[in-house]
Amino acid sequence: MKRVLILLYIALFTTSVSGQEKEPKILIVTDMGKITVKLYNETPQHRDNFIKLVREHAYDSVVFHRIIKQFMIQAGEKILPDDSIANKSVARNLDYTVPAEIVYPEYFHKRGRLCAARTGDNVNPERASSANQFYIVTGKHYSDHELDKMEKEKNIQLTPEQREAYKVAGGAPHLDGTYTVFGEVIKGMQVVNKIELVSTDPTDHPLKYVKIKKVKILKK
Repeated sequence: MKRVLILLYIALFTTSVSGQEKEPKILIVTDMGKITVKLYNETPQHRDNFIKLVREHAYDSVVFHRIIKQFMIQAGEKILPDDSIANKSVARNLDYTVPAEIVYPEYFHKRGRLCAARTGDNVNPERASSANQFYIVTGKHYSDHELDKMEKEKNIQLTPEQREAYKVAGGAPHLDGTYTVFGEVIKGMQVVNKIELVSTDPTDHPLKYVKIKKVKILKK
């Protein structure tokens, strides 16, 4: 009887472990190089929506339309047809939003994090995300003094992990807890760095768009 129970426990444990869902990995191919991101299972609606759009090829020929040095690179809105030039790109936003999935402080705006763009709190108090616009955090490095000042001004308490990340890797702590962070770059951060440095106009639009050639789901 004891052996049966042990075998049953092992079978249940094995099923539980094998049934754990692996974090999906997505390859973003740009004309400046390749970026690989993983999507968090803790933000399932954003994960599933992003995968849906990838499968529909919704991000093929989309460009990074907003770039701010020491902050982020943003894409998902403008499509650049193969035979067009940058100033003839087509703006497109999908007609639905994704409910906020803010998993904080576990996921914060560390450099390399994949996040969902959205409209401001004044028109979007629920902080729902844009269906198709996303950004990758680049950010800046912070000193202890700067982080102490931010904590005092915003009446927040950063975790030791956040403080270490913002000092060593950099990021955008002023957005923490207000936007959905749903993934992170696991390969190709040097490409993100190159995109961040392209020349922009006073409205943060690149003088020459960086194009996303295709996006695909990597096999597990």
